[in-house]
Amino acid sequence: MKAAVVTSFSAPLQIVDREVPAPAPGQVLVRLETCGLCHTDIHAAGGDWPVQPGLPFVPGHEGVGIVEQLGAGVQDRWVGERVAIAWLGSACGACRFCVDGRETLCTEQQNSGYSVDGAFAEYAVADATYVVPVPDGVSSLDAAPLTCAGLTTYKAMKVARVAPTELVGVFGIGGLGHLAVQYARILGGTVAAVDIEPEKLALAQELGATYTVDATQEEPVAALQGLGGLDVAVVLATSPLVFEQAFASLRRGGRLVCVAMPADAGTMQVPIFETVVKGLTILGSIVGTRQDLAEVFALHAAGRTRVIAETRDLDDVNEAMAEVLSGHVPARLVFEFAPVPASLPVTL
Repeated sequence: MKAAVVTSFSAPLQIVDREVPAPAPGQVLVRLETCGLCHTDIHAAGGDWPVQPGLPFVPGHEGVGIVEQLGAGVQDRWVGERVAIAWLGSACGACRFCVDGRETLCTEQQNSGYSVDGAFAEYAVADATYVVPVPDGVSSLDAAPLTCAGLTTYKAMKVARVAPTELVGVFGIGGLGHLAVQYARILGGTVAAVDIEPEKLALAQELGATYTVDATQEEPVAALQGLGGLDVAVVLATSPLVFEQAFASLRRGGRLVCVAMPADAGTMQVPIFETVVKGLTILGSIVGTRQDLAEVFALHAAGRTRVIAETRDLDDVNEAMAEVLSGHVPARLVFEFAPVPASLPVTL
C-alpha cells in the first residue's frame, strides 16, 4: 500500500510502499477513501511540539474509509461499514475523564497520526471502539474535515457555552474557522469573523458571519470593542499575538476559548487586574469525543453545515502542506484515495 511517512523532522515526507497492516485484537483494518490535512499534521511532521512523535510515523487523523477486516474479539463493527478515524485513537476507558465523558483528557490516550500511525495511507488499522460510523447522508469528502476541523470547533462552541444573541468572534477563517462560524450560528450566536485574507472573510460572510474584520486594514481589538466587545472569542490562528488580541476584545463576563496550538507551545500575556475586574474566563478546548463527532455528522446529514474542501493526491503531500502554510487555502485540503480495483478481494 502507498503511505506518506515522516522519517525526519527536518525532511519532506516520503511516499513509500508498505505492507497492508493486519488488525490486532480489538482493531479494524480500514481502506481509506479520504483523509483531511490538518495543521496538526504539519506540526507533527516538523516535531514542533514539546512531546514529539516517534519516528518513523504516518500522520493523518481525518481518515474516512471502509472496514475490510476485523481483529480478534471485535463485535461492534462489521465489514463494509464506513467509519472515521479521528485524533482520539484510543483511551483507557476507565479513568475519571473517560467515565465522566471527557475522554479526550485521558492521560493514557493514543492519538492517530501522532503516537500511532494514522490515515495518510491507503490502509490503516484503528481501535474498533474508537472509530465513529459515518452516516449515509455524509459524503466521504465532507466527512474527512468534519472528523477534526468540524469536531474541534463544534466542541469549542460547546465548551464556550455559546448562548443565543451572544457575539462570538472567530479568529482565523480556514479549515476550522469556516465550520466554527456555522456552529456558532447554529447555537444562536452572532458571528464576527477575523482574518487577514479578504477571500476568507467573504467566505465567512457567505456562511453566516454578520461582521468581518480584516486585521490588515483595521486594528481588530478596536473594531470588536466598537461592536460592544465579544461574549466569546474562539482562537483558531496559531499566533500568540492573536490570542492576546482576542482576550482584549472581550466584554465584561466574556470567555476566551484557546483552540490553536502554536509551535514551541507559545505563551500569551494576561493582565490579572483586568481579568478579575471584568470577570473574564480563559478556557482550553481540545478536539471532541466520539459522541461529539456523532453529533457533528448528524448536523451535516441534516443539511445544517457546509464543508468547503479541495482534493489532492497523496503523492503531493509536501506541496499540500506548503499550500496550507502559505495561508491561501480557502478551507480544507483532503487527500482522496483511488478505489481498490475490482479484481482485488474486498477483505484481506
